[in-house]
Amino acid sequence: MLVHVAFTPGEQTPASVGIVVDVLRATSTISQSLASGYERVLCCAEIDDARELASVEAPAVLAGERRLEHIDGFDLGNSPREVAEPPRAPTLVLSTTNGTRLLVDAASRFEHVYVGSLLNLDAVANAARAHGNDVAILCAGVLGELALDDAYCAGRIAAALGGDATDSATAAIRLAGTFEDAAAGLNASRSGWNLRQHGLDADIEWCARENAVDVVPRYARMLGAAAEVIRA
Repeated sequence: MLVHVAFTPGEQTPASVGIVVDVLRATSTISQSLASGYERVLCCAEIDDARELASVEAPAVLAGERRLEHIDGFDLGNSPREVAEPPRAPTLVLSTTNGTRLLVDAASRFEHVYVGSLLNLDAVANAARAHGNDVAILCAGVLGELALDDAYCAGRIAAALGGDATDSATAAIRLAGTFEDAAAGLNASRSGWNLRQHGLDADIEWCARENAVDVVPRYARMLGAAAEVIRA
């Protein structure tokens, strides 16, 4: 098994198994929502698609953000803390700035797609490793650029996967090893800084909790413009 890391969404990685990472906060929110009892998460790249799906697939909870700002008419933002409460509907429809866009793209390129975060670190690594095939860890980044928080999380997942590491995976593993713990890795990033400026320090703390949930979100199918994610 060869392990790759794509630090930005535009990178092409030759693998059949993909793990999408947007640790602050989309993939943490997806992992937490399924752990909390949502039956599925419909991940949309565009706001209008999310609104339409929430209506068609009702009852559904509509969640998301754009550049950390609440979207008008949405029930929730993009926070794992908000979806930690018992669900008000079986379906969560989610649209975020970076993470859900990457998930929709990954669904078209990989045979198997999982959602990774620190919250489900070991569980997602175990599920991906079980295929016995090459694995690509895909970082959502920020508007097409590398995000330190995603690179840190990718390094942690790459280390948990084991196997043979490409140079990109080795770089991610070594980067992650420079931080004392997960909270330090996430807080050092620009994404962490932005969350703190918006008074969302508690979201960083939540996303930094390692192996807090034993859930492996996996891509199941496309439902219109949305990638449907369920528990593996």
